[in-house]
Amino acid sequence: MANYNEILGHESIIKYMKGAVRTGQISHAYLFSGPDKSGKRMLANAFAKALQCEEKGEVPCGKCRSCLQAEHFNHPDIIYVLHEKPNTIRVNEIREQVVNKAAETPYSGPWKIFIIDEAEKMNENAQNALLKTLEEPPSFVVFMLLTENEEMLLETIRSRSMTLTLRPVPTAKIVSWLKEKWNVSEEAAVLSAAFSDGAVGKAVALASSEDFQELRNLVLRLVKNVRDWTVTELIGAVREINDYKLTIADFFDLLMVWFRDVLLYKATREIDELIFRDEVHEIRRQADISSYQGIQEILKGIETAKRRLMVNVSFDLTMELLLMTIKEN
Repeated sequence: MANYNEILGHESIIKYMKGAVRTGQISHAYLFSGPDKSGKRMLANAFAKALQCEEKGEVPCGKCRSCLQAEHFNHPDIIYVLHEKPNTIRVNEIREQVVNKAAETPYSGPWKIFIIDEAEKMNENAQNALLKTLEEPPSFVVFMLLTENEEMLLETIRSRSMTLTLRPVPTAKIVSWLKEKWNVSEEAAVLSAAFSDGAVGKAVALASSEDFQELRNLVLRLVKNVRDWTVTELIGAVREINDYKLTIADFFDLLMVWFRDVLLYKATREIDELIFRDEVHEIRRQADISSYQGIQEILKGIETAKRRLMVNVSFDLTMELLLMTIKEN
């Protein structure tokens, strides 16, 4: 379980939580709203740990019995709500794990904390069951609702919660953090940070994903060689792309970023803002031999391929047409 000093970004939320512990002004419900892998769970865990810490400081001491229990996720008064079905939190799960237990006084800590991850997956009955407890919560109960889509929660739940919205962490910060803390190479850090949309957890997952690195290598091999490929080699490339059908969105994004880099370099001759800056020699070569119109045609071709797949046009045909567009331009 993370401490505040292990969380990258979200300084304003951490400042608020520290102040709440220091002043004792604790809300009965918090809504952590942000994209997947943006840090919601780390923030909620650190806050819960601080609220239960026996030293009662704004930062958890990390040494008391309560902190050690929280660290190992076995604190009796920090309850993580579980659900059997991956896409739904049912009413009986909220009743059994939350409503029935909320009335029980804490075992050892000052608070009884319920952490509901993926709160947007509560069905309407589950939300209504939770709402009844939210309307008249016991004085010692704190709810922490974690969601990627707060609009899927009842307005009455949102209005009774203190909303903490997670903002994207700056790309430069993520790059430095990946290099220093995770020993990631410069090029992998830059690429992973660029694709993370400011979500640190996603950047870490991408940097450590062999599939993502393989997909990157496939894209680089394609953009470097497609101009000289025969029809037979193009068909072979389509078959290889087919192996990444489940992550085709990442394939398109990588292609898009590559040709945007080429376009950016052609326009500015600067490398500082390039995502594939470790491939600057190839980017320079392609910028020199490609026209502005040709690069725009490629970018349009990528968008067209996305739309074709959305309406179930043949995958192989779509990829063949896209590769031909890239080859010709």
